[in-house]
Amino acid sequence: MDFEFTDEQKSFRSDVHKFINEQWTRGALEGDTTRWQAAREYEGSLADGGWLTMSWPEAYGGGGATYWEQMIFNEESAMANAPSGGQGADRVGPVLIIHGTQEQKEEHLPSIAQGKVMWCQGYSEPGSGSDLASLQTRAIRDGDDFIINGQKIWTSGAVEADWIHILTRTDGEAPKHRGISYFMLKLDTPGITIRPIAQLHDDGAADGHGFNETFFEDVRVPASNMIGEENRGWYVAATALDFERSGIHRMAGAVSPYNRLLEFSSQPGSRGSTQTIADHGPSRDALAQTRIEIEVAKYLGYRVTWMQASNLVPNQESSMSKMFGSELQQRTAKRGINMLGLYGGLRPSDPRAPLAGEFCRYYMTSVSLTIAAGTSEIQRNIIATRGLNLPRG
Repeated sequence: MDFEFTDEQKSFRSDVHKFINEQWTRGALEGDTTRWQAAREYEGSLADGGWLTMSWPEAYGGGGATYWEQMIFNEESAMANAPSGGQGADRVGPVLIIHGTQEQKEEHLPSIAQGKVMWCQGYSEPGSGSDLASLQTRAIRDGDDFIINGQKIWTSGAVEADWIHILTRTDGEAPKHRGISYFMLKLDTPGITIRPIAQLHDDGAADGHGFNETFFEDVRVPASNMIGEENRGWYVAATALDFERSGIHRMAGAVSPYNRLLEFSSQPGSRGSTQTIADHGPSRDALAQTRIEIEVAKYLGYRVTWMQASNLVPNQESSMSKMFGSELQQRTAKRGINMLGLYGGLRPSDPRAPLAGEFCRYYMTSVSLTIAAGTSEIQRNIIATRGLNLPRG
């Protein structure tokens, strides 16, 4: 594995960095009441500039970019806390390119590539999270349609989304992994109800309700909206999950808070006296340890990209990157809020909060990181069974 970037890749990174700095500001994702509007407008700019689906094949509206270029773009976006395209560009589109029919590709890929639609994901249920294959939302055939009944939870962005991609059970008698089908449906379809979930970090900001419950009551969806074969949706979902877990963004998401904490900790008076936080031995050690872990997480993410670029399929490697990156962010948030002392627990709305309350919010939002996209326990099981060939318990 050679992770040395070429001159062309370094130049590309500079172009990406410049574009993000010109088109996006961090404030739009930190309590601005126009958060979602700003994000969608920015994604429109991404589409206009050819950045949104840059790694898709040109035949489907992409730019034919390399895996390394896509990784560089995702890394720079995460470090700037900027949107990078959402689930349509990084999950639904690639899944349709691999598993979709020609009609599905023609209907959905252009609108995704043009940044015209926003997607959300209907996987988890109140009783089916880590054991996702035990899901109970039913889809029953009715002529050329299916009728869906059930409930999904933790549906990120459902209030703002246009479409949802959803796993349902279509064969209640089959083994749990073999009776699941994968559908796409518009969220304004009759019978769908969305209920926002109050979150720890909700302080009245527009993005306080990122998670939602989504209810389906006799929702009719055309059979033509099924992705892949009937009762084989689990294996389509596995493709989507590999795309979700393989990103560099979890590592990069820790870099910007760390850099701001490092700068703040070097300022006189950051410990309430002439001392700086960095003068405090344990705090200095915590900063050093975090920097080391960021480098480890970076190279775990780079390895996934290297494998994709080498026509290899990362599986346990994606789980390693996801697990370490998620836990890195939790450790970074915990170390930061402890270093800031009691004032570190003040919310962004409090004028006395150091770093504008960023680490208070970061600490609370980091709770879900080792749950979303598969818990750390699930990732460790994948690493153990598929990576180390250890027997199942």
